Order: sequence, then structure tokens, then C-alpha cells
Amino acid sequence: MKHYGTDAIRNVAIAGHAGSGKTSLAEALLFRAGASDRLGKTDDGTTVCDYDPEEIKRKASLGTSLASFAYNDIKVNLLDTPGLFDFAGGMHEGITASGTVMITVSAKSGVKVGTEKAYDLACELGRPKMFVVTKVDDADANFYNVLTDLKTKFGPTVCPVVVPVIKDRKVVSFVNLIEMKAYTYDAKGNAVETEMPTADISEKMEYRMDGLVAAFSEAVAETDDDLMEKFFEGEPFTQKELVHGIHKGMNEGIITPVVCCSSSTTAGIDMLLKEIELLLPSPRDNKPILAEDADGEPVEIAYDENAPMSAFVFKTVADPFVGKMSFIKVVSGTLKANTEYINTTTGSSEKIGKLYSLCGKKQTEISEASAGDIAVAVKIGAGTSDTLCAADRKISMPAIDFPKPCYRMAVFAKAQGDESKISAGIQRLAEEDKTLLYGLDPFTKEQILSGLGEQHLDVAAAKLKAKFGADIVLKEPKIAYRETIRKKVKVEGKHKKQSGGHGQYGHVWIEFEPCLSDELVFEEKVFGGAVPKNFFPAVEKGLQESMKKGVLAGCPVTGLKAVLVDGSYHPVDSSEMAFKTAASLAFKEGLKQADPTILEPIGKLTVTAPDDNTGDIMGDLNKRRGRVIGMNPASKKGMTVIEAEVPTREMQSFTTQLRQITRGHGSFTLEHLRYEQLPGNLVSEVILSNE
Repeated sequence: MKHYGTDAIRNVAIAGHAGSGKTSLAEALLFRAGASDRLGKTDDGTTVCDYDPEEIKRKASLGTSLASFAYNDIKVNLLDTPGLFDFAGGMHEGITASGTVMITVSAKSGVKVGTEKAYDLACELGRPKMFVVTKVDDADANFYNVLTDLKTKFGPTVCPVVVPVIKDRKVVSFVNLIEMKAYTYDAKGNAVETEMPTADISEKMEYRMDGLVAAFSEAVAETDDDLMEKFFEGEPFTQKELVHGIHKGMNEGIITPVVCCSSSTTAGIDMLLKEIELLLPSPRDNKPILAEDADGEPVEIAYDENAPMSAFVFKTVADPFVGKMSFIKVVSGTLKANTEYINTTTGSSEKIGKLYSLCGKKQTEISEASAGDIAVAVKIGAGTSDTLCAADRKISMPAIDFPKPCYRMAVFAKAQGDESKISAGIQRLAEEDKTLLYGLDPFTKEQILSGLGEQHLDVAAAKLKAKFGADIVLKEPKIAYRETIRKKVKVEGKHKKQSGGHGQYGHVWIEFEPCLSDELVFEEKVFGGAVPKNFFPAVEKGLQESMKKGVLAGCPVTGLKAVLVDGSYHPVDSSEMAFKTAASLAFKEGLKQADPTILEPIGKLTVTAPDDNTGDIMGDLNKRRGRVIGMNPASKKGMTVIEAEVPTREMQSFTTQLRQITRGHGSFTLEHLRYEQLPGNLVSEVILSNE
């Protein structure tokens, strides 16, 4: 692939709801541009972008894939992002690296939650947007209903550019409102110009077309004072003025074009390619990135080929054959192969060996990549969100803000001895997917894998087996229960044993009482040398070790104060071990007499959900023994933040339940808050499960 300058590059992320036709659209664009010699299908597992074995098996995108191709005199970097909510991290990577977000909307199913999420993230990151209405040739499609929904949901910025002409519920042609020309398509997807629609096709069509042209012209007029003046005077815009107006309006966020196409027949795809070339901004048109210099001061980094090199790693792939692949967006200067740069995130130097341009899994070696371009380096140390730059200008770009993991499962090896292989493999997957977390639960000592949902962890387990040969079983994690006491007692602990020669003798009286400390509080109030001071540490150690296992369900003990008040010793037979054993005997007896109980962990829950769903969510939290503390309006209009305290044991299924209640709109965080007494009717269940 030849070298392309900044002005000749278009970075396009395709995002949207699952099943809205993102990968099929990418496939049609690649095919029509000549980058692929066949039109693959998701159902057949033959698409360029969904090449991972798990994606082929599940017939869905599970991560962002890069497909670069040349069209006329420009290079297009397509970033096909996943629409499934469990893999939202991929959408964050793709939109972060993009210059424009192309949001797919099915003409059959219309605006969905995934549509809104893609739009909101594009707005949050300041990316220009356009809607592509797919599947317009479907028997149940209704483009004009979808267009109305888009305007209702996203406001007056929505501007139709390519619309279908429909007769007897079938698309007969497509009208390009920039050219004011209509086209039909043959079986091979080739365009043939035809007459503009009239009332012969449909009585509504001519009236509708007049309205579309008026709305389109008004949207373009909003972008420029001279164009607005011309609009009021009733003068038609030239094609050049229309292109310039839409281009400017997209950059400023005041126009969101709407086009339509059929990925299965490639009808309308040629017009979409033209729009990518003419309407979509090049990196030079994109807003500068706000970074920090070496002193931590804010600095704007523009997409400039002549500036010192700076680049951002937006994605990492752990490939067992090729090695680690780092997807790099060049922001300024030129990234060159066989060159050393500074990783300002880690402070180390990075030697870039070979550079590649990707089209799915096909790799093409390149020598350099200009500002705004995307390239892939292999076997470098940099991770996702790291900044690479030349030594003469050290900067740090902001890290990608990924969704926080909210679904946990405990990891167990299927085969004994695979633990190290599992740990190494999951660490590689977590390097690749920043929405995965893996670590030891300090309370239950289980290895915990956290992600965005059940399907997310299932895919991680499948990849772990396929890529790294480590087979795991996922189980519900244990709940970190605690035991404590509710009254004060005084008990005796005596360890006396004679076995020839020196015997063993340790004797203590200890008072146990509840306290607020998580750790053991140990004091001694022994008078008259009943227990020598040199045995105090042994008594404390015996109690500390006993704290690891309570008398009800074998859970760690908390909230306990122990006061050594009396005892006795033998000048020959007493030893540290004897007093340690005596203390543990006193501990067991004391807890039995002190009205022991089980404590359960309580979490602080923060739920963000649509206003309409708050009643259902609070009802669900009541079933989970939760207590709602407060409700406040969220920063996004129409959303509410619910704060509650909920027992951790009731929250395993909440991720799935919240998604069902809110249809994917809701999100939550859960943090450990404190321990509270477990209700009596659940104590026996916990005791039985821990036996």
C-alpha cells in the first residue's frame, strides 16, 4: 500500500446496535472499493472483519477489527466495532481512534439502545457522526419511519442525504439529494441514473421529496451566513456548496447526515463511498487532542505531519502466533518502522520493528504512517492507552475510559497443574481487553474473573482454551462471610499433656467481648505473674491464628476483643506452644458461649437508569433485601441515579436483570461498604454450604 498524507486519510468507526448490519456494511464497502474479491456473509463466517474463530462461531463481532483500503486517492481505515453490550470495550476503542462515527440503524428494527449508546459516546468524544440506514430492501423495512425516529430521538441535526424511492413496499431507486439525481441498481450493484420520482410512483413521494429537499437545504444553510442569505433569497445551492456545507456542519456537530443502502445487494454503497471521500473530515479537520506535556501542563496536539512524532495505542491483541499486536493511531509527525520512541506512560523506550496495515487478518507491511493514519506494530512493550512520542517532545495523551467490569465469576482449573498456564493466559487476555479484570479475592482466596456480562466471560474462557490451551470452569464466587460475637464471656483454656520427659502445660483465662475493630484487639491484665510476660505473644498468636476460622461456618472472625486476665504456668512444662494451644482452646469455647453470629458483606450500589425504570429497579432491589438511600437526576437528561445498600450475596444476577429491565440503558457500580448481621433464616443455609 502506498504512503498517504494526512489530508488523504479517513478514519471511520462503524458502530450501532447488535444486528444492525455493521460488519455486513464493512464487507460491502470493501467489496465495492475492490479491497475484497467477494462479498462475504456473517452467517457463513466469511466476512473480512469477523475472522476470529469465536466471532465466526457466534456470528457476531466480539472486538474491534481494522480494515484499511484505498478508494480513489484516499485511504480509508474502517474500524468495525461490536454492538453486543458485553463487548462495549471494543466500541470505546474504535470510536476513540476514529475521525467519524458511522452509526448503523436497521430499516427493519429502527432506533435501538445500541444506536443511542454509539451516538452518546461519539458526542462525548467530540466525533462527527452520520447515520447509515441498512437493510432498506427488507420486506419489513420502513425507511421513512426510521428517519422520523432519528429526528425525534436526536433532534434537528439529523439531515437526509440519500433516500430510497419506494413503490408497492419495494425500493425502486435511490435519490442523492446532493446531486439531485436518482439511481437504480442492477443485480451486480451497479448504478444506473434514472428519472427523479414523481406522483406516478406514489402520491406521497413528490410531496415527501419536496419536504426532504427543503429540510436538507435548510440544514446546509445553517452552516454558513452566506449560504443562509442565499437560502432566504430562494436561490438553489450548487453541488460544491452543498458538499462544503455538510462537511463543515459535520465537523461542528450541527449536521448528522442520513444515508441508506443495502449491504446484501450493495445498492447505494457506491454513493456511501463517495460521501466518505467528499463529506467526511480528514484527520486535519478533526479537533486537536488535549494532552499533557512533560511538566503536566495541558497542551493541544494537532494532526500535523511536520510536527514531532506522537501516537496513541488504542488496542492490543494477544496473538499466540504473531505475538502482541499494538494498534497505533498516529497523531502528529510520521511513525516509522525500525525506529526508537519514548513510551511516556511507562517511561521506557520502544523500538518499533515492522509496521503493518491491516485489512481484517491480512497484513501488508508498510515503512511509515503519517499523522492521522492507523498502523499496527508487533512485539512491542506498549499496552492499550499508552502514548509513544519522539524524544524531542514528550507528551501524554488521556487514557481510554472503558466501562467498568460488573459481573464476577470464580475461576477453577479443569486439569490439576494448569494454574500457572491459566494465570498467564488470562493476563494476556486482560492486556487485550481492558474490561476484563483478574485477581485474587483477598477474603475468599478465590481467583476472580470480572467482565461486562455472562457472555463476555464465556468468550474469555473459550479464547483462553483456544489460544493458550488452558481449560477453566467458571463458578459463582463465594461470599466473604464473617463471624462475630454478641455478648461478653470469660472462659478458661487449659492445655496439659504428659508424654515422658518434659510435658506441655499452658493455662489461660480470657475475656472475649464484641468491638468495632476488623482485626483482633488483644490486651493483657494479668496480675502477680500468673502468666509470665514472655508467653503473652504466644497467647496473642494462638488467638490470631484461631481468628481465621469461626465456630459456626468456619468463616474468619471479626469484631473481637480478647483480654488475658489470668492463668497459670509450670516452671518446666510450660512453653510458647503450650500457651498458644491453650489460647486457641479458650477461643473456641469462648465463641460458642458468646452468642456467635454470621455477618454478610453489604455493598454500596449506584445505579444509573432511565426515569421510567426507577420503579421496577427499586422493586427488584427490595426483593434483594436492598435499602434505597436516595435518588438524584443524572447528568444525562431522562436518567436517574439510584443509590442503595444491598447484600453482596443477592447481587450475582443483577447485571442481567438490570439489562432486562432497562433494555440495556442501565449501568451500575458496586463497592464493598461494611458487614451486617445475616438474617437468622439464612444462617443455617450458610453453615450447610460451608461444611
